[in-house]
Amino acid sequence: MIKHVWTYALMVCMVLGSTGIVFAQDKQDSPEVLRKQTDAKEVISNFFKKKSTVVDTAAKTHSNFSTLPSAGYNPSIGFAVGITSTGGHVFGNPKTTTFSVINANAYVSTMGLASFEAKNNIFTNDDIYNIQGGIQVGKTVALDYGVGTGHSVQGDGSFALNDLPLDNNPDVFPIKYSYLKFSERIYRKVFKHVYAGAGFIFDKYSNIDDQRKTGPRVNTHNFRYSTLNNYPISGYSASGLLFNIEYNSRDHLNRPYNGIYADVVLRINEEWLGSEHKSLQLKTEFRKYWNLSKVNPEHIIAFWYWGAYLLNGTIPYLELPGTGSDASNRIGRGYTIGRFKGTSFAYSEAEYRFPVTKNKLLSGVVFTNIETASNSRNINLTEFIEPGAGVGLRLLFNKYSRSNLCIDYGAGNYGSKGIFLGLNEVF
Repeated sequence: MIKHVWTYALMVCMVLGSTGIVFAQDKQDSPEVLRKQTDAKEVISNFFKKKSTVVDTAAKTHSNFSTLPSAGYNPSIGFAVGITSTGGHVFGNPKTTTFSVINANAYVSTMGLASFEAKNNIFTNDDIYNIQGGIQVGKTVALDYGVGTGHSVQGDGSFALNDLPLDNNPDVFPIKYSYLKFSERIYRKVFKHVYAGAGFIFDKYSNIDDQRKTGPRVNTHNFRYSTLNNYPISGYSASGLLFNIEYNSRDHLNRPYNGIYADVVLRINEEWLGSEHKSLQLKTEFRKYWNLSKVNPEHIIAFWYWGAYLLNGTIPYLELPGTGSDASNRIGRGYTIGRFKGTSFAYSEAEYRFPVTKNKLLSGVVFTNIETASNSRNINLTEFIEPGAGVGLRLLFNKYSRSNLCIDYGAGNYGSKGIFLGLNEVF
């Protein structure tokens, strides 16, 4: 395990140290830049105004918040409708303070499921402090494909919409449960772009119902894992302390044009904090953005690495990292959420972003990714690699917050394919 951790760490360092074309950017876009851009809110507003009316949108009062409705369907979840909102504010000098982001979303379904979550990534004046965290509460269904990469399931190949397969899969086990999650991390700048901090995380799962656990001979993945590792079948908690080191030189959080983001988190779950069992987990994230044009900074090559490694102890089944386990649930375009997971999990993605229209209203992306997961028994990390790739369209939703509406088509192994929607860039 340690060997694999250091292999990925070395790969990240190589990318970190590589050279690229980088053009300096201010923390906020200037009025001159904004005047050349047109966003969806502006198009809608101008549609209802007289053609003779000319408005300087860069000078007028504007909102940094955007809201988008969403919908999805799966036989285990029913028809779900929801709303996603994102926005932010600059809490300090705009030239030296990063744009802070606040996201919230909620949904309800015809099967009696519902959820709400709110997340924050806040920078204080001159980026002295960075505060990251959020709260999630709800009742939902997880589609369980088992642990590890390198295995197909019966029914693979069904089309997915917004991370959910449109058909029920006979080899996939739905797990219905209620949850409450809270986490908060506080970072303090110690050097230029370098932060250190600590935090607390509390995850509670209750009313866990393996819906296909219909008898003593029907053992689901969740049931076997929980029994083997001495976790209660109906519910459990995972609470711990977080110790973090962060590097952040991005010019913006929603849509960076250049910079680097790296985060290393050591999570220590303790029984005296409410966890069922002790565990030690290392989580790593790295992002790098190469700006290819000073005239059109939207021409970008972006790289993303995300990894979670179990160093000691055990973690609950519903805590296993995998597809869609990042803070925005966007890992693994080409696969449904939870398609792959493991005791340790690693993911890499590269993406080329480019403008389509001169006013930057439309832009596009081309991406490719790989993911791998272990199961602590007979599948090691990197033993099986699951690739994905696709293309996407971006609609500039709010130019002041660089907020995009994202529509992607992705495909992966075993006939996996689907349409993936979101607000703001994937990373």
